[in-house]
This record gives sequence, C-alpha cells and structure tokens, in this order.
Amino acid sequence: MSQPIEKIEEVLKAHKLSLADYAHIKQILEGREPNLVEIGIFSAMWSEHCSYKSSKKYLNGFPTKAPWVIQGPGENAGVIDIGDGMAAVFKMESHNHPSFIEPFQGAATGVGGILRDIFTMGARPVANLNSLRFGDIKSKSDIARYQRHLVRGVVEGIGSYGNCMGVPTIGGEMSFDECYNGNILVNAFNLGIAKADEIFYGLAEGVGNPVIYVGSKTGRDGLGGAVMSSDSFTEESKSLRPTVQVGDPFTEKLLLEACLDLFKTDYIVGIQDMGAAGLTSSSFEMAGRSGSGMILNLDKVPAREEGMTPYEFMLSESQERMLICAKKGNEQAIIDIFEKWDLDAAVVGEVTDTGMMELVWHGERCAYMPIAPVSDEAPILDRPTKRPEYLDRVNGKNVDSYPAVDDQEAFERLFSSIDVVDKAWVYNQYDSMVQTNTVKAPGSLDASVVRIKENGKALAMSSDCNPRYCYIDPFKGAALAVVESGRNVAMSGAQPLAITDCLNFGNPENPEVMWQFAQACEGIKEACAELATPVVSGNVSLYNETNGVSVFPTPAIVMVGVNEDEKRVLQSAFRTAGNQLLLVGVTTGQFGGSLYTKELFRETAGMLASIDYTRELRLWELVIEANKQGLLECAKDVNVGGIAIAVAKMAAVSGLGAAVNVSVEKSRDIFDESQARALLEVHPDNVQKVALMATDLGLRIEAIGTVGGEVVKVNEVQIRLDQARALYYDTFAKIIEQDI
Repeated sequence: MSQPIEKIEEVLKAHKLSLADYAHIKQILEGREPNLVEIGIFSAMWSEHCSYKSSKKYLNGFPTKAPWVIQGPGENAGVIDIGDGMAAVFKMESHNHPSFIEPFQGAATGVGGILRDIFTMGARPVANLNSLRFGDIKSKSDIARYQRHLVRGVVEGIGSYGNCMGVPTIGGEMSFDECYNGNILVNAFNLGIAKADEIFYGLAEGVGNPVIYVGSKTGRDGLGGAVMSSDSFTEESKSLRPTVQVGDPFTEKLLLEACLDLFKTDYIVGIQDMGAAGLTSSSFEMAGRSGSGMILNLDKVPAREEGMTPYEFMLSESQERMLICAKKGNEQAIIDIFEKWDLDAAVVGEVTDTGMMELVWHGERCAYMPIAPVSDEAPILDRPTKRPEYLDRVNGKNVDSYPAVDDQEAFERLFSSIDVVDKAWVYNQYDSMVQTNTVKAPGSLDASVVRIKENGKALAMSSDCNPRYCYIDPFKGAALAVVESGRNVAMSGAQPLAITDCLNFGNPENPEVMWQFAQACEGIKEACAELATPVVSGNVSLYNETNGVSVFPTPAIVMVGVNEDEKRVLQSAFRTAGNQLLLVGVTTGQFGGSLYTKELFRETAGMLASIDYTRELRLWELVIEANKQGLLECAKDVNVGGIAIAVAKMAAVSGLGAAVNVSVEKSRDIFDESQARALLEVHPDNVQKVALMATDLGLRIEAIGTVGGEVVKVNEVQIRLDQARALYYDTFAKIIEQDI
C-alpha cells in the first residue's frame, strides 16, 4: 500500500477535512496514517453532500410510513403502492452548484442523475418535473444578463437530456428573486412505474458474489463534485468547471434499456447508481447496507483516459454508470446483456465477509478501510442555531404600512409579473407528450398528470415552494409548500399520497441558516403528519451562498397522488361559457410574503396566518368527491396573487373570459393569499349539489360569477381577454431573449 502523505494539513484543507476529522480517521484505521486514496474517500463520504452531517439531526422524525408506502428514505428513491400490483417510484435532487458553474451540463446531468435513481430501482421513468430558481432577469445589469444566460443554458440542458431519453417533462415551477443572483437552484424530479413486487435495491451481499461495473467508461470529469457541492461560492468559483460532470443522454438511454432487460432475469442481488462520489459512494453504500466487505480491482475498471490513478477512479463522477452485485455464475450473461446495448461491462471485484473495502491496483493493495465507519461515522454536527435578526424587521410590517395603490394598477403589475406569466418559452423546449401518456401537460395550471396504461388510473404530481413565505416564516412556509403541492394534486381530482423534498438552504455554518433549516424541517413534519402524506425520499442542498449571501430558504416539495380513473382528470382552466364560478374558502386579507408587496413595494415582509389543516383536507375531499360524481368542469386553487390572478390565469389559458364579483372586506383583498381556497367551474344544473356538499363539510362557498365573454373582470378591475392572453403568453419570451 502507498506511503502516508506529507504536508497533511494542506491536503486536509483541500479535501475539506478538519484535524479533528483526521484524528477520527486514524482511529478508524486503528492508528494507521491514511494514504491519499483513503483521504479522498473519507472526504467524499463525509462531505455535506453525501453524509448530511449538518442536516441529519433535523431529518429524524419525518413521517415516512403509511399503508401505501413500500420504500421510504434510505434507498435510491421512494416507492408507493398505486394499486393493481403497480408502484410509483420517485425522488427529487438538486444540481445547484454545477448548474451555476456550467448551466447546460449541470442541469443536463442533474436530469441524468435523477433518472438513474429511478430506473436503478427497476422502474421505467415516465415523468420529469423541475423546480428552478433564478435571480434578476429583467434589468439591463450585468447580473441580469448573466442570469438570462443561466436560464437559457439550464433550460437547454434539461430539455436536451430529457428529450433524448424519451421521458416527458410534464411540468414544474420557476420563480425569480434577487436572493438567487449568486446561487441559482436547479432541482430535478423523476417518477417511474414498476411492478410492486419487482423493486430492486442497492445491496451487495453473498460472499464470493461478483461486483460488475456497467455503463460508460470512467474519465476524470466530475472529480471532487461531491466536495464542491458542499461549499459556498466565491468569485473564483468558475474555476470549478472541471468538477462538473459531462453527460451523454444517448448512452444513458442505452443504459436504461439494458438495465430493464437485466431486471427481467434473476441474475442480480442488487444495483446502485454511481452518483455523487461515483464508485466510492456506490460501493460503500451497497456493502454497508448488508454489513459485507468488498474487494475492487481498480485496474479492471473501464477507463476512457490514459494514466488514471486509483484516486481518480474512486472519485470520478463520470456519468451513465452503475455498479451491480450479481449472483455468482451469471457474470457472462450479464456482460452479454450490456454488450448487446454497446455498453462496457466488467467484473471488477467480489463480495467478502470481512466488513472491509479492499482496493487493489495491478495486484497491490492501495487502500484498506472498514466500510461501516466510513459510511456510518461521518461527523453528525450539532451546529449552533439562532433566530435571524431580520425577522423582527420583516415580521413587523403589514400591508397597511404601505401606500395605497389603485387596484387596476396593482392588477396589471401583478398579472405581468415574471412569477405569474406563462413560461411557454421554457416548456416548449421540453417534449411533454413522448410516451403518449400525458393528460395534463406544462402550461395547464396546477398539477401535471400522466395516465397509467396498465390499470386505467392516473398519477398527478405538483412541485411547489414559495420562498417568500419561507423567508418570513420558515416553519409555516415549509408547511405551506407541502399544503400547496397537495392542494394542486387534489385540484386535478387525485388523492395526495406522499412527497419527496429537496431542501435548499444557505451556509449551515451560519447559525441563522441552521435555525431556518430546523424550523423548515419541523414545518414539513407537521404538515406531512396532519395531511397523511409521508416523506418517501429527498435531498438536502446546503451552502447555497455566494460571498456571504445565502438564498432564501427553499424547501421544494413534490406531492404525488393517484386518481382512480384516468378519464376523470380535472382540468384547471375554464371549459364552457355559461358555467358558474364558485369560490370555496374564506378570504381573510393575508398579505405576508405576498406577490402584492413584492411587486408593488419590492419587499418580502409580513407574517403568515396559522394553517388550518382540517379545512384544507375538507377542501381536498370536496373537490375529489365532486369530481368523482362528475359535478365539476374545472378546479383551480387560489394562491399567489389571490383571486384576481387566479381568475385571469384561468381565462388566459382557456381563451374564455369571466365576470366575477367576490365579497371582500377591502377592495385589495382580491389579491390576498389566504390558504385553503379554490375556484370551481360548475354547470348551472350542478351548483346546488356542489354547494350542499361544501356546506356539509363545513366549508364556505360563494357563487361569484359566470364563465364567458371577451373581458376578464374581477370586482372593479378588468382587462380585455385578448390583452390578457398576449400579456400572459408573450412577456417571458421578451424578457429572456432581450440580449440574444
């Protein structure tokens, strides 16, 4: 084995390890000094990205169980039962730092990585979503110009990879705030379908069973990616481009099909995607789950570059690779499957009973490490927390402290906000109809939906988070992200069942950021418990900070739900002129963290009201049950921008106007953001039935207007329908293309 390294303090600093970590490492190695390969492995496995060392304390206690949960957190993805022997497999992950450094490849490989997490479980990917946050794109500044460049690169990367894979991108969310100027957020979600009794896990066990490397050859791209993603940005961060992986969706498509072929056999024990930290994380995690040991012959790993070292083989994050634990005797049969798909496959090791990871390079041992401590003894940090001082300032403001604004002016400014207008420029670059199962595509409002061919049901999913809410109240803001994603799913007629999350926060070394994180986790726990929607998978992304400025707390949530009948998927835009429009819920003048104060006064301030989970669940029940009975034409939740913006969006998307008169205490309350509200389009013959159902559930319901006409009118504000549609569909493209 190679000699211990010199200048250890410099090496530790380069690997983001402390002297205390080093002492712990020597203890694990029974007093022996580690070599460079071992230092690299510890650095990757103990990085924030891989070990969750700052966040693990707060993730404990997430609701993760329900009768429909097949697999919760801890595997490549979560799995829920969707009936008839079928399962939905899904997860969301971040690729924030790579996408800021190299937007096309960063976003593309983010999509590639989440796809592998899904099909390594034995599922065929059927739907992509994404949650994207950017900074200022509207101004003429250099920052805005660069942000527009990032938007274009990220969107192109997402579209390129997803389209080439033949997986539809059916929806998502995109918002903008100056807090993301130095650190954009790119969160990718995928959902796949599998048979409930044919789920595959990342496991390596059985002494003598071979370990097989499959997929692309290993290169030097992505070296240090996991460590890079566990640090803040500075002005020099663009020099980190070599740590961003390079993706090849055509190879991944071959890998997908080869893996699905493999899953039809009885050849394997387990399979693991090589994601962050590459061969290191996959091998240690697979052996660690069973308490096994492993020998890896690194000189047998297929390489695409000359002169690669054991350190580079273990830490490369080259894409489109998998590690398989096979049943002994099936090696050649497995290799034949992958060679049929023009992919590399090589036996690189075997399972042992030593509990040790033994790395061999041309017959010589180059690392020898106990697996369990490397995987399980990463430092679990109890970082200091402190309530942010800014909260006293922002919570002390309310909407009455701002100057009065004419409602018509307010309406026009809110409806033209980049957070409101349609993002067709984005989603038109995504193939949303491939596989021919998309029922609600991007631009349809609220949840996106795909049908399940095998059983006639439909899966609804919605990605949601309001960072402004989370900034002024991390607990309630995170809880409301769960609530909003669930409400959107319910508005499509589906029963919300479970979530995946992607928790994007700033620098955990800042006590105020850790307080935000802790509060957000508690909010998610409360909401998931109250709504019976457990967490089945997720991801934490910290150090989203540049030059000391952290992003707003952004705990992105994707809710997944099941509609028992694909023919009963509820739309979210107007359907037929002459139908009645009903408002369910109570408008109470809530403007904390609202679009109203942001757009009109450039401030994110105020307080959030308490959350009424009972009323929320009753709203979901009303919409789901009324839809089952065929009583609803469309349903849309009321949220950002209030009733006025919700009605205007429904009109713009449908091409049908509406005349609405809603009871509010103050005229500006047509823009308020009270929760647990929805707009329902109902045929006149069914209005009384829906109203009675709402009353029986204890919900307030009000007939507020009629669908149809050439004008969108809400109380005293109005806009011509053709103007509304032009504003809604043209604004974003004009902004994003201004310097092309």
